[in-house]
Amino acid sequence: MGFLDDNYLLETTAARGLYEQVRDLPILDAHNHADIREIVENKPWQDIWVVEGATDHYVWELLRKRGVPERAITGEASNREKWEALATVFPQFIGNPTYEWIHLDLKRRFGIQEVLSGATAQSIWEKTGEQLSQPRMRPQEVLQEMNVEIMCTTDDPTVHLPYHEQAQKEMQATKILPTWRPDKLMNIEKEAWQQEVEDLGEDTGKDVTTLAGLLDALQATHDYFQKLGCVASDHGVQEPYAYYVSAERAEQIFQKASQGNALTPEEIRDYKAYMLVQFGKMNQATDWVTQVHIGPVRDYRDTLAQSLGPDTGGDISTQSVEIVGNLRYFMNEFDEQLKIILYCVDPSHLPTLVTLARAFPNVSMGAPWWWNDSPYGMETQLKYIATIDLLANHAGMVTDSRKVMSFDSRTEMFRRTLCNVIGEMVEKGQIPDEPALNLVKTLSYQRPRDLFFK
Repeated sequence: MGFLDDNYLLETTAARGLYEQVRDLPILDAHNHADIREIVENKPWQDIWVVEGATDHYVWELLRKRGVPERAITGEASNREKWEALATVFPQFIGNPTYEWIHLDLKRRFGIQEVLSGATAQSIWEKTGEQLSQPRMRPQEVLQEMNVEIMCTTDDPTVHLPYHEQAQKEMQATKILPTWRPDKLMNIEKEAWQQEVEDLGEDTGKDVTTLAGLLDALQATHDYFQKLGCVASDHGVQEPYAYYVSAERAEQIFQKASQGNALTPEEIRDYKAYMLVQFGKMNQATDWVTQVHIGPVRDYRDTLAQSLGPDTGGDISTQSVEIVGNLRYFMNEFDEQLKIILYCVDPSHLPTLVTLARAFPNVSMGAPWWWNDSPYGMETQLKYIATIDLLANHAGMVTDSRKVMSFDSRTEMFRRTLCNVIGEMVEKGQIPDEPALNLVKTLSYQRPRDLFFK
């Protein structure tokens, strides 16, 4: 088996046969962090660093681990210098999926067979530069070439979405939908919360001096997203809270925070529990999917948070999260009434979430997320879900990517891993050929289409 050749990740004859049947299926990406403005404006990318490293905190973290100075990661160094720094240490990324993703991008999109290193940095810089100047390598054309049928960005309710409006009028090959993510209005303990509330009121023209007014404003944004074709909300939480809290109690907490007074941990939990239930009710009315991403501890590395801000590579996962008790009310309140997808960043949460999904027909396990989106993490999750729940009810792949160029490589890695897992079961005599083929086709395309876009 050669490096990223036709048999990449496919260990059996059955796996290779299955992959041939799904490799060219359209991509449905129901959760990513793509820059909608970049796509709609459709300007050529400046260089390969912009394509592969400029927005990717996966890359940033690995560069720091190999001693690359910050000036050559997020600092004042030129893009050429940053690319050369990446190339020099890239051979040391072996074993991390980033090593495979970037090489897949180079091979599949640029036709470059060279292995990235300090010795090939200049050659690859020049070859990619020549291609990036061509019309076929602009964002919309790349999405079309990768056969991305529908993609959903992740969007704050306080932000107007003119580029989504423009995309729906002008783009034909790829459909781009927004996703409603009200985290900043839920995170009442954050310093920026009060400003977020005020911004929402100003944006919607609603009186947000009461919690009822805030919910009215959020409903207005929910309605706006609905008009733009939104099919899902997304909620990123370190620990989920969703239990019964009275409207009066929630209003008291809201007023206390609005006046600048510090909240107790119990008050913070109660407010978040109340709000998540309200979000569920809004989604139930529109038949949206409710996605809950559980477990990340944000901005854990203080020096990064203080010098570069959030989402710069200082996050970690934690096993110390109460899931069963905190979600019981929510799951029973919306039993068979709301489409719910659960994602875990810490693998230790997988058994709990899978058994929870097994107990509720309307709850699905989401794609292996963040530190789990490697061949190892995907294989582990798929095999466990197959054993405990039903793979047929898996929500399918999402890229979670900030890079357009990686939509295809991340999807390919998932589909190959899926086919290898199912192919192994075929080779072991656990399942016959036809159901195996139906299953990989379902999870590669039909299941996410039915769940999100039906």
